Amino acid sequence: RWDLAKFNRVSTKIGSSMKSVGEVMSIGRNFEEAFQKALRMVDENVTGFDPNLKEVNENELREPTDKRMFVLAAALKNGYCTDKLYDLTKIDKWFLEKFKNIIDYYKVLECVNPASITYDILKKAKEIGFSDKQIAVAIKSTELAVRKLREGFKLTPVVKQIDTVAAEWPASTNYLYLTYNGTKNDLDFPGDFTMVLGSGVYRIGSSVEFDWCAVGCLRELRNQGKKTIMVNYNPETVSTDYDMSDRLYFEEIS
Repeated sequence: RWDLAKFNRVSTKIGSSMKSVGEVMSIGRNFEEAFQKALRMVDENVTGFDPNLKEVNENELREPTDKRMFVLAAALKNGYCTDKLYDLTKIDKWFLEKFKNIIDYYKVLECVNPASITYDILKKAKEIGFSDKQIAVAIKSTELAVRKLREGFKLTPVVKQIDTVAAEWPASTNYLYLTYNGTKNDLDFPGDFTMVLGSGVYRIGSSVEFDWCAVGCLRELRNQGKKTIMVNYNPETVSTDYDMSDRLYFEEIS
């Protein structure tokens, strides 16, 4: 995360100078899903890989800035091919093709009538990381309407465990994430857990001292014999250490 807008006369160009104030860790079962979740984690005002946030600017594509991802999205929507974008950005074509997948489907959603959206259309959108709000903006509906439609289709995410040993042998970890690219949960939900929400990405004015409040909460709950769930997506915090909670969700709040 870059909080460059909070400073006067600071350059928005990204280079070897340390400017980031925070980071996120997003997990999905394909790149598109993880990437769009990460964008929302970094900035709660962003719906995902949004092509309408910025105008196409080739200079900004050549020289990285904190908003280049959204210039790239605008360029893809305006018909720039991956070869042209590779020449401008030098971003590997594998990533450019994944970005193109998102924008191509965004354009599909823009042509969909909200009254006639099908299960398959909605499922595909969720599988590549579109949030309910993001879908609503594309089809000119509301987030609540999309949520109700999704629940009517019984289209809900499943909980998956992170495999820490690359399938070499069965691994049972408390690292969890949600995905729409699955059919069943990896674990049971017996109840009697207390959920603690983390403070998310570090920013100017909110750093490790706020995360320590969550850690203190987790420790006190454990002292009282309660099972705990931690929801946070910041990998550089104490609250996301493996032994701080019974279950740890690296997940966005949506």
